[in-house]
This record gives sequence, structure tokens and C-alpha cells, in this order.
Amino acid sequence: MSTVDGTDAGDETETHRETEGEPTIDAREAALATDGLAKSFGEVTAVDDVSLRVPRGELRAIIGPNGAGKTTLFDVVTGALGPSGGRVWLAGDDVTDIPQHERPHRGLARSFQGNELFTDRTVLENVRVIAQIADRGSFSFDLFRDARDVARDRALELTRRVGVDADVDTLARNLSHGDQRRLGIAMALATDPDVLLLDEPTSGMSPGATQETATLVQEIQQSMGLTVLLIEHDMDVVLSISDRISVLDRGSVITTGPPELVRENPDVQDAYLGGMREEL
Repeated sequence: MSTVDGTDAGDETETHRETEGEPTIDAREAALATDGLAKSFGEVTAVDDVSLRVPRGELRAIIGPNGAGKTTLFDVVTGALGPSGGRVWLAGDDVTDIPQHERPHRGLARSFQGNELFTDRTVLENVRVIAQIADRGSFSFDLFRDARDVARDRALELTRRVGVDADVDTLARNLSHGDQRRLGIAMALATDPDVLLLDEPTSGMSPGATQETATLVQEIQQSMGLTVLLIEHDMDVVLSISDRISVLDRGSVITTGPPELVRENPDVQDAYLGGMREEL
């Protein structure tokens, strides 16, 4: 297995290209790490030399304008897309060449911008089927009525945790938009992750529902001891719950730091927050 600098795994030390504001830890100490990660589509570079070090238990926000490469970065980290260059590390292990379907078994889970739900199945069935795959490696909706099913118990627990337990017998397509997003979070949690990637979990929500979901994300992260990477456009959410923020511009990280420093960065204010200097 190679290290982050391409040397043999038996070498005493690892090095990586420093990104301003990133914790000075190597890949083996981070919950999630990338080194020189890149993804190109023909002549278009969507992710360009991204090196991250996300410590265990951190809530990291990834922000930037539309087209900055945020979702593509998540796609490469989760294995949905293969990288054009660089490495991905999870809990100290190089997972760059690990298939996408294996990464949840390594502790990595993701929710999506769109609600990736079984719309013709109930809320409980949606969560239970993911929990069953995590537990047994396969699933069957036919087994759902087995009261002794461990996956069912796990699904009930998670629907309570995210606040959709009152709707466990409701078809997923009949939920409100906000509850569908919360259901998506429960489905991601059903794999029992250590690192959770959330892609715009408050997208399309009212201000009240946005704040409730932001609070939910923070409570889940703290109570379950998770490491969370969050793509989010609502800057009130980002600034209120993030431990550290990384800002992407044209696929590259231009700055990383705690919210108070990123908030005062004039380049971030002018280019990525729509010039809303006074509001911030």
C-alpha cells in the first residue's frame, strides 16, 4: 500500500502538500484525507490538486459557487467517480482503488442533493433496507415483517433520531420535502458510518426547516461521534455549525479555516458570498 507521498508503507513518515488552514496531521491520523486529488472531464478540470486533512470528530463545511467542484469532490471521495490523480484516505487506509460499494463497509456514507429514496416504499422500509444491506450484505423487502429483524430495530431507532418516526408507515413519496431530506440522512446513517458526507441537506427548505435540519446535523455529529463533511449554500448554517470551512474555487481549495476567519476573508466575501460583507 502506498503512502500519501508515494513512498512505501514501511517508511517512518508521511508528507503531503500543505493547504493553508488544514490541520498539520498526516493521513493516518485523519478520519478522511485527500492528497493532490484531481478529476478532469476531457479538458475541463473539476477538482484540481485538493489536499484535505479532516480530523476525527470534525464538522467540515465545503463551500463555493455553483460549478466549483464540490459535488464532484464528493463523487471522487466516495468512489462514484475515479480520480484523474491523487489519493483518498479513510481512517488511515488508502481507499483510492476501493470500489464505491465497499466504502460504506469502511465507514464512509453519503447523502445526496436529490432524494435517493425508494419512493414507493414506506419510510421504515427505506431505512431498514439500507440497514439490512449493512448488516447482511443483501436485502429483501419480503423479510420486513419479521419483528425480530435487527435491521428493523435499527431503522426504528434512526427514524426517531432524525424526527420522521411519526411517518414510518407513510410512503416516502408522500413526505414533505424537508422530511424526505431527513429520511435521506437516516438512510446514510443506517450504514453505521464513521465519516458522513452531506450534500446540501437543507436545499429547498424554508428558513425554519433549514434551522431545524442544521441543528439536527450538529446533534447527530456530536451524539454519534461522527466526522461530517457538509456541502451547504446557506451561510447562516455554515457559519453556525462548522468547526472548519474549506472554500473551493474552480476545483481548488483557496482557503481553509475556522468560520470566524473565513467569514472575514475578503476574497470569500466578495467572490463566494455574493459580496454580502455587511450581512456577514
